[in-house]
Amino acid sequence: MAQVFRPREALVAAVACCVALAAAPARGQPAPPAPVERITFADAVARAIQKNPTSAIAAAGILRAEGLLRQARAATLLQVTGNVTTTTLNRGVEFQGATVTPQNQLAASLTADMPVVNAAAWARRAQAEDQQHVAELNLADVRRQVATSTADAYLAVFAARRVLEANARARDTAKAHFDLATELEQRGTGSHLNTLRAQQQWTSDEALVETARLALYRAQEALGVLIVADGPVDAADEPTFEVPAPGDAPTGAASAATGAPNAASAFSRTDLRLFAAEQEAAARVVRDSTKDYFPSLDAIFQPQTTYPAQFFVPANSWRFLLQANVPIFDSGQRASLKVQRQAALQEATATLAGATTAAASQVRAAREAVASSERALSSGRAAAEQAQQVVSITNVSFRAGAATSIEVIDAERSARDADTAVAVAEDNLRRAQLDLLIALGQFPR
Repeated sequence: MAQVFRPREALVAAVACCVALAAAPARGQPAPPAPVERITFADAVARAIQKNPTSAIAAAGILRAEGLLRQARAATLLQVTGNVTTTTLNRGVEFQGATVTPQNQLAASLTADMPVVNAAAWARRAQAEDQQHVAELNLADVRRQVATSTADAYLAVFAARRVLEANARARDTAKAHFDLATELEQRGTGSHLNTLRAQQQWTSDEALVETARLALYRAQEALGVLIVADGPVDAADEPTFEVPAPGDAPTGAASAATGAPNAASAFSRTDLRLFAAEQEAAARVVRDSTKDYFPSLDAIFQPQTTYPAQFFVPANSWRFLLQANVPIFDSGQRASLKVQRQAALQEATATLAGATTAAASQVRAAREAVASSERALSSGRAAAEQAQQVVSITNVSFRAGAATSIEVIDAERSARDADTAVAVAEDNLRRAQLDLLIALGQFPR
């Protein structure tokens, strides 16, 4: 008997084949390589601070400042230099058989120079000490930035894992619905269209799982780079942050808002301490500008020996000098330097003022973000629980024939979106808590 060609059935079969072929490569692709290690939040931050190259660069700045301090200090201490000179004339000079000037002569001398009064050099030594202190504070602030970046990367790993888990649950639910639709079709109580819809949802969820898995891997790679690991690193625990109450001890931002003096010790945040130290250093340089006009006095002692001795010059001699230098006129050079130093001071003062204002604002915004994130997370968790109940009820109704496949798919999508929203809300809360600790100067401890 000749077979009758049915266009609708052929179209449905072709669509089913295309969907199956499209889903097969996604499920058959190899997963990204597993992380080489798992690390806790505290260990990740400590390791990044210790091994990150940025911290090493800042530490080199301290070494450089120490070298400049030694150089400035040496300019105020004893300086000893030696000098050896050999002289050869075309001929020697003699008088009545005695050598007045020998043809070949060797002279050796020492010069000991001790600054007695040098206000400008003493000022430069104090300024170099300030710069060393600034370099130390810069290292502390760089370590804070490294710790903050590491914490952010760690939270990104945790959030990506939550999104992956939510998509994996949605995929498993869609797979169960596809199995049920297939079973009902085989029994003759379902339709091939419902099976295709369920398979399409399953395939879409599978693609979302792959996307979330790749996002997790990238976050793990970023964390591995920050802690200087040879490969991706996974988060081993869920970080928790203790949020201080508004009435706690004042921090750098709070002290700035209440008008604390611009001293590095008045701030708890490393960046504010750094800006305050830079302002203090610039103010000292401006105050020391007047010392450029002060005279200086050096004590110089010079012993000397000559061989062979000249007729009118002893073989061994020494002399002692007091040498005073008095600046009189320099065509405005020192005045121009003072103007530049005042400009640097104004810039440092403006930087500190802006940073303290921003710090106070960050504290207020972070507290509001924590409160808002807590409310959003509570609502999101309730919505996710309700969405899961809707999925369960809809599946039961679909099995009993009281719900359509579209209703089941819609319930599954809503549940997946709700779970993803919970993961995002949890990440927002953790980040808001971390931002508050950073704004208060309490992270890292």
